[in-house]
Amino acid sequence: MIALGLDALLVVVAFALLVGGVVGSLTPQVPGAALSLAGVYTYWYASGTTEPGALLVAALTLVAVLTWVVDWAGGAVAARVGGASNWTALLAGLVGLVLFFVTGPLGILLGVAGTVFAVEFYRQGDARGGAKAALVTTAGMLASGVVQALLTGSILIVMLAVALL
Repeated sequence: MIALGLDALLVVVAFALLVGGVVGSLTPQVPGAALSLAGVYTYWYASGTTEPGALLVAALTLVAVLTWVVDWAGGAVAARVGGASNWTALLAGLVGLVLFFVTGPLGILLGVAGTVFAVEFYRQGDARGGAKAALVTTAGMLASGVVQALLTGSILIVMLAVALL
């Protein structure tokens, strides 16, 4: 439990960051893992580095790093699994980044899928292969978001347990 004399504002900020991490993991281009980790460290600092213990902080840090890896590599791995080239995955990632600022999350999915299809169709001359790569890439991006939400959600649940127990 947090000591009574502890600055309550830091605890509120910590949990706002932890909740923001879960929301951010479902929002493209928002660093959910970093927000969750900032929440863990803010709470740890607020407790005088006593809660959670150093071992749990290290474990939560590893979960946040894993979440970041899933965020960073999920779309590219899905593109490769779907048969897309490295060049296609890179180009689709750049299109997704640009479209985030123009159209938002739906535009990202449609833009990435369209880019993967177009480039793979041009590269292979096979509409079926391009469609498969686009479908697998889009499914992989959505699955990556779900995995990120589960990981950041687990960090939030652990920190709630730390605060309440």
